[in-house]
Amino acid sequence: MTLNCTIVDYGSGNLFSVMESLKRCNASPILSSDPDSVANADRLILPGVGAFGRAAEQLRATGLDAAVLRYLERERPFLGICVGMQLLMETGEEFGVHRGLGVFEGTVSKIAAEREDGKPERVPVIGWNTPREAFPNSFDGTPFATAGPGAAYYFVHSFAVQCASKAAAIAVTDVGTTQVTAAIARDHIFGVQFHPERSALDGQSFLAGFLQL
Repeated sequence: MTLNCTIVDYGSGNLFSVMESLKRCNASPILSSDPDSVANADRLILPGVGAFGRAAEQLRATGLDAAVLRYLERERPFLGICVGMQLLMETGEEFGVHRGLGVFEGTVSKIAAEREDGKPERVPVIGWNTPREAFPNSFDGTPFATAGPGAAYYFVHSFAVQCASKAAAIAVTDVGTTQVTAAIARDHIFGVQFHPERSALDGQSFLAGFLQL
């Protein structure tokens, strides 16, 4: 069965990399900047790269912020990737304080990481890491269950999500001795800090799991 999946085109994100990854999962990706098409999609992915404030500004300038919120009201599968996940929060603190979509309570702040010897860890985080469950069975019923507990994904970020509710953060990873949020979830809504479209076979498995929701 071929599955439709709409990718929000608001001028931010690895749009074509995401599209190609979805095609390899037997999906039929649709790239759209039309608010009505976004709001009425079967499945929706919000990608994102760069700074939080700029991405939030672009989303609002195109009217796609309201379209994403309308979509979420319909309780269908949603995936935010990297900055696309961060935009789900109330605020982001990159180059000033900026308003997000407010789907999850909390903010996005700079990673203040250090090593075991107390010296600063180099940020941004660039490279592969294996997220782990934030609490027992937090991967159950999520795309992580398809990819498996040992899957590794590609991360590129200097800021991390700080959730007000511990239950919202389902995956964590370490930067030096600092624990950071790798994924958030609530009901049909998922967000990941890493880039599944750049994470080889494990990333493909994760996207395949999302398409099965």
